[in-house]
Amino acid sequence: MPSVIIVGTQWGDEGKGKVVDHCAQDASYVVRYQGGANAGHTIVVNGKSLRLQLIPSGVLTGKRVLIGAGVVIDPKILIDEIDRLESLGVRANLLISGKAHITLPYHHLLDSSLEQSRSRKIGTTKRGIGPTYTDKTSRHGLQMTELAAGNFEEKVKRNIDVANKMLRHIIEVDDQVNLDEVVQTYTKYASRLKEYVGDVSTAISSALENGERVLFEGAQGTMLDIDHGTYPFVTSSSASAGGACTGAGIGPTMIDSVMGVCKAYTTRVGEGPFPTELHDETGDRLRDAGGEYGAVTGRPRRCGWLDLNIIRYAKRINGLTSLAITKLDVLTGFDKVRVGVSYRLGNQIIRDTPVHDLENCVPIYVDLDGWSDLFDSDGLCTNAEAYVGMIERETGLPVSYISYGPERDEMICRRSVWS
Repeated sequence: MPSVIIVGTQWGDEGKGKVVDHCAQDASYVVRYQGGANAGHTIVVNGKSLRLQLIPSGVLTGKRVLIGAGVVIDPKILIDEIDRLESLGVRANLLISGKAHITLPYHHLLDSSLEQSRSRKIGTTKRGIGPTYTDKTSRHGLQMTELAAGNFEEKVKRNIDVANKMLRHIIEVDDQVNLDEVVQTYTKYASRLKEYVGDVSTAISSALENGERVLFEGAQGTMLDIDHGTYPFVTSSSASAGGACTGAGIGPTMIDSVMGVCKAYTTRVGEGPFPTELHDETGDRLRDAGGEYGAVTGRPRRCGWLDLNIIRYAKRINGLTSLAITKLDVLTGFDKVRVGVSYRLGNQIIRDTPVHDLENCVPIYVDLDGWSDLFDSDGLCTNAEAYVGMIERETGLPVSYISYGPERDEMICRRSVWS
């Protein structure tokens, strides 16, 4: 199978970066297709942790890495990542779509100020992602081609004038953006990044026509998708598999399979409904054992038991063909592990995920025996195998990969995503 999408099935932070890093070893291209610097994909190699926010996780494999038109780019963060990789002896073989939009300083200010003004917080990372996508959809955003060509001052001036008026008169804050400073800074960014700008869509199409393997790396997760997530507590882009086609610039018939990444329990950062959330010592234990703090924000993640209702929902929305389970090791030591298999909503028992009414859903659990050691002489211990088997039965999806630690080699491959 030459083209595979890897997508999060929960509220992000599922461990997609590690799974992508593993699968990318047998790929030719790795493509990031949506989101921005609000995503944080962490890879651990030989005890050293590398966090990436924009460059695809496959960069460490030496493969060609592409950033599609659906991504919004913060040039400073991207350049910092390029420099950090080079300091580690890794030169990014990078191509950036000229159609990708750029985050500017006023996007950060608007994002932060708007969040502060809300009576009910969304939980934004304040990285300027939402306002950047707003400029894009309102048709006056700045694209990478314009930045690279250096003809962006007039457009940026108009946008900054509007943003400053909005900050001063509507949001009522004193912060203002200086045009000259922005032009000077972004001209320097342009000189660094213009060598990477090109036609991502054509590059992918040519690769697939030549039978090369292309891996599409999603950011965030299905439950944060702008259309299919727990709106308004969502991200500003299409975080489901459909976003790969529009964000990368290819047709849906060019995709062969979609693998969903599912953490062995459930976490969420920020506000919004979370049926299986635990407000007790068990939730704290999951957070501590799993190191559940945001890779970008550092915020503690809300933790709870695995909710298979949302995995089935993700299967439908994304057309999943397989699963990768991560952080199975975190459940080691629990006498019992619980799995949400359905909801009680009013007088009904349901097995779907009504995202508009999720806060009123009460999870119905099945309890399974836990384990003190994840492995025995034959591989995964009996109870861990039973846990994985239940996930397969309840979702109707085969589990292709099981991750049991942060290191790159702490991964069981049951069936290659490329087979």
